[in-house]
Amino acid sequence: MKKLADKVAVVTGASKGIGAGIAKSLAEAGASVVVNYASSKAGADKVVDEIVAAGGKAIAVQGSVSNKADVTRLFEETTKAFGPVDVLVNNAGVYEFGQIEQITEEHFHKQFDTNVLGLLLATQGAVASFNPNGGSIINIGSVVSAITPAGSAVYSATKGAVDAITHVLAKELGPKNIRVNSINPGMIETEGTHTAGFIGSEMHAQQEKTTPLGRIGQPEDIALIAVFLASEDSRWLTNETLLAGGGVR
Repeated sequence: MKKLADKVAVVTGASKGIGAGIAKSLAEAGASVVVNYASSKAGADKVVDEIVAAGGKAIAVQGSVSNKADVTRLFEETTKAFGPVDVLVNNAGVYEFGQIEQITEEHFHKQFDTNVLGLLLATQGAVASFNPNGGSIINIGSVVSAITPAGSAVYSATKGAVDAITHVLAKELGPKNIRVNSINPGMIETEGTHTAGFIGSEMHAQQEKTTPLGRIGQPEDIALIAVFLASEDSRWLTNETLLAGGGVR
């Protein structure tokens, strides 16, 4: 039997990149997966089609995690389609780098609303919809909270908040048998890092040079860790922040 058979998983921001990779890997492991997206319906539908073509179960549900009504609808549709939730992956996130002189209110709120408020609202919705036996919450942080690169004050602050929230909620939700852990990836090759110009850049070369494993990551590298954290294989793990950057720290 597949290790996530009969499990229901919600992955936020799953229309592309790391989220899409996680959604597909969870489905491959047997979970019924809800592919949440904010704006890229085509991307989400493609992920669902790939999962279904491979014999899995998935639906796409639109909604911004920073909007309470959207989050409520996300979990209502999840429960209606598949039943109580077992796994939440808080993957939805945005990033913008900028020196201190470039920081604006818009720059700040754009990132904090999605990366922090969105994570809290999605978790709130999941907790109310979780299987009575408990489950697993997997937050997607970033190694930036540890390596704090120049020009990332706001983004690093949001991911530092994700680390703190992970530790708080692990203690808060442990009595309900809900485990809370964070995966903090290093640079991953995704549509987003290509669009931002990171792939093939000097930063890319520097990352490969300073990463002990000698390369940047792929979405599947993170997805495999997510499957582990979603499964009973990690039943004794909570309150952990896993640096997943090929050894960067």
